[in-house]
Amino acid sequence: MERLNKFLAHAGLGSRRHCEELILAGRVSIDGAPVRELGTRVAPEQNVQVDGRPIKAERFVYWLVNKPRGHLCTNSDPGGRPLAIDLVPHVPQRIYTVGRLDVDSEGLLLLTNDGDLANRLTHPRFGVEKTYLVQVAGKPARDDFQKLQKGVWLSDGHVRAKSVKPLKKQGDSTWLRIVLNEGKNREIRRMLARLGHKVMRLKRLALGRLELGRLGTGRSRPVSSQELKWLRGTKD
Repeated sequence: MERLNKFLAHAGLGSRRHCEELILAGRVSIDGAPVRELGTRVAPEQNVQVDGRPIKAERFVYWLVNKPRGHLCTNSDPGGRPLAIDLVPHVPQRIYTVGRLDVDSEGLLLLTNDGDLANRLTHPRFGVEKTYLVQVAGKPARDDFQKLQKGVWLSDGHVRAKSVKPLKKQGDSTWLRIVLNEGKNREIRRMLARLGHKVMRLKRLALGRLELGRLGTGRSRPVSSQELKWLRGTKD
């Protein structure tokens, strides 16, 4: 049994709030009987209709995308800028990005219509790790790495990296591997700026055990059943 507003949202009728408005307006029926209770639950075999039109829930889909710089993690943009969802035009379901990469960042994105999984992967209490490759201006000292792992104060609270590993120097810049298990807006950029180091390039390599691998920039692929088990936290 699934909550009716969630069922309608999965069917592509809009947000859960919009679906609640449909229910309250008496526009939804189950097995021919109008329903107005927001807590109503529906079974897969039941006949759900909106304004007399039968509704079938969309099947869940999961796509891994290598987002290029310049693409937005939103489903619409008044300015007409390119979107991450534009990279999967072959997917008919109404999908959205799990978490965000800012417009100047690149790398692994998960696109799905599975809200429960999205919540598990982004809510801080689950502590799902995100791994990044970061190029910063200058040459951070060992003390900077310790500060990042101990934590720094930003305008929206105390944040810290789970691990920081220097990889190599490139001219007047340094490449780092940074792992987070929380995710505030532009967190890595702001943490490093607080320590006096500008981020020149930022690329997400992994979300939990889901890895970008050799997927080319701007390319996409379906997530495997094994990878889904990892993302859901189930055993191998």
